[in-house]
Order: sequence, then C-alpha cells, then structure tokens
Amino acid sequence: MIKFFKLYGGSLIVGLIVLTIVVLIIIERVKIKRAGKSSCGCNCADCGSCRHCGEKKK
Repeated sequence: MIKFFKLYGGSLIVGLIVLTIVVLIIIERVKIKRAGKSSCGCNCADCGSCRHCGEKKK
C-alpha cells in the first residue's frame, strides 16, 4: 500500500485538486441557475438564442 502511494501519490494529489475545482465550478453554476440569472453576459434585450433572454421580466 505504501508503494502504491509512493508511485501514484503525485497523480492522486493533482487529481484531487482538479476534482475539487470542477466540483466548485459546478456548485457555482447551480447557484447561478437557481437564482434565475443568465450567464451569457450579452445584451439580452436583443438576443433570442437562450431561454433567459426571451423571457419578459416582471
């Protein structure tokens, strides 16, 4: 078992860091989606390419 960690320890650490970053990005995107915000960053008044842009604001 110790030999395994000596051989693959660096790869495991890098993999965990990448996985953590991906999970944090997904959590952020879900929060934005639940808040009803659009992430396109363009002028939604003239855009019809996504469902958020075509909705009328109340």
